[in-house]
Amino acid sequence: MTCKKLLFSIFSKCKKLLCSIFSKQYRDERRLEPFVLKVNKLEEEIRVLPDDALPGKTSEFRERIDNGEQIEELLPEIIAVCREAARRALNMRHFDVQIMGGKILFEGKIAEMATGEGKTLVATLPAYATAVSGKHTTIVTVNDYLARRDSEWMGPVYRALGLTV
Repeated sequence: MTCKKLLFSIFSKCKKLLCSIFSKQYRDERRLEPFVLKVNKLEEEIRVLPDDALPGKTSEFRERIDNGEQIEELLPEIIAVCREAARRALNMRHFDVQIMGGKILFEGKIAEMATGEGKTLVATLPAYATAVSGKHTTIVTVNDYLARRDSEWMGPVYRALGLTV
């Protein structure tokens, strides 16, 4: 390999590294890591709850918000409960990156996800958190077929949490 090709190769690798480090996605992942760790720490505690306790958690969250707790303080626990409901109802557990996507959506931002990355499952997280806060929640999709399919598919998660679909 010539010196010129070697330098070009090194420069290309450095450029890729710097672009990834300073990308928005990288910054978001670093910002959300502590949140995901909090959610993950709660997983075992939530997992031992009986099925009939999950709707009770929804009522508990609403009461705590009514008593002045901020939803941001409760959000890791809210997300952990929703994750557990999905695991029980659908045998689907949100991956950490899906937890990040749900948090981003709850913040009112846009999360770009490719086909097959679990957008429908991710949507359960901000939908549940918004419903817990007492706001009416509507999930919109591109056509009636997907709306019906996703409602039937994710409905058991929402019902396990004491919500209506």
